[in-house]
Amino acid sequence: MFNAFERKLAWRYLRSRKGERFASVIAAFSLGGIALGVATLIIVMAVMNGFKADLMGRILGLHGDLGVYGYGRPIDHYAPLAERVRHAPGVTMAVPLLQGTVLMQAGSFSTGAMVEGVAPADLLGWKALSNGLVEGTWHDWASAPASVAIGVTMASHAGLNVGSEVTLLSPNGRPTAFGTMPRVMRAHVTAIFDANWNDYNSNIILMPLPQAQRFLLAGDAVSVIQVSTANPMEVRPVGRAVAHVLDDRPLQVLDWTQSANGFLEAVTVEQNVMFLILALIILVAAFNVISSLIMMVRDKAADIAILRTFGASRGAVMRVFMMCGLSVGVAGTMVGTALGVGFALNIERIKRALEAVTGVSLFNPQVYFLAHLPARLIWSQVFGVVGLSLALSFLATLYPSWRAARTDPVKTLRHE
Repeated sequence: MFNAFERKLAWRYLRSRKGERFASVIAAFSLGGIALGVATLIIVMAVMNGFKADLMGRILGLHGDLGVYGYGRPIDHYAPLAERVRHAPGVTMAVPLLQGTVLMQAGSFSTGAMVEGVAPADLLGWKALSNGLVEGTWHDWASAPASVAIGVTMASHAGLNVGSEVTLLSPNGRPTAFGTMPRVMRAHVTAIFDANWNDYNSNIILMPLPQAQRFLLAGDAVSVIQVSTANPMEVRPVGRAVAHVLDDRPLQVLDWTQSANGFLEAVTVEQNVMFLILALIILVAAFNVISSLIMMVRDKAADIAILRTFGASRGAVMRVFMMCGLSVGVAGTMVGTALGVGFALNIERIKRALEAVTGVSLFNPQVYFLAHLPARLIWSQVFGVVGLSLALSFLATLYPSWRAARTDPVKTLRHE
């Protein structure tokens, strides 16, 4: 497309000479702007992808892909029902849970929390939680009387360790002559876990299921049967299979697309909006390419006229200046892609280095729900960003190159 003469001339025009450096400086800033825009867009999209994937993994790992609920009431005689759910097609795990709101007190510290009662055998198969044990043992938690497991955030805020005593108050009490009295239970912390999700670490108290049923006066009932599937993206057919084994009991099956989809859709919308906003950086850099080429055409008007009198076609002149603009766009895109990919692949190391230098937490898990800064490169998005940058760079060269090709050599040389 470009012959050797056109490439050599374009390279000569891109090099700044004394008295002609202003256009080249603008071209350099254009290159930097394109590189900055491409790198920023790749980094932000990678972080948003990682945030969405990590958040979805935490939500589904800790709350299951779907759940079986009673209509405003607990699920009685749940054991045979849970066994049938486990054998439904596509189901990998079914965990009966009893949930109740309590007030937790430890010394002068008190906070509202959610008690989750789970059978010890089910907890060991619940890898998203059982693999996060930090202190203590699950055996002690399952066998010791009046034992609880708490998250690392709650333990840190309350100053608790394994062996510490806590007091739990439940509003579900037995009626007396003086009204309903809240239930009080003194328990010992036998395990501390890290679920890699700050909201779970700070609000959930795990208790063996039989103990939780006695404390919450639930009898032989649970609040939900939490179900995990082989493929969360294909959860709807599994939900229909689970509903089929309920034997027409008054129960409701809700999958994550119904219960958590609003939150994940909000993240997707935010991701798309961030892409559009940051793409404007590349667009602004493309306008700088237009400005630099227009100034270059004005500076080289006499050269263009001489080339035309020597027989250079309008197409050749147009290709020369298109090559000048494309060189800036391609170079900026390559530099920005290298910077963006390198930064995204090492973003956690960079974050830790900056925190060590500044002494400031750059990613507060209490605000962002996650314990680390995630980043996930999707190469189709990277190629899309590269294609967008190259397309805008190409479009930016068309008008100045067309103006250069339309230069009238007679009128130009008359004024020289």
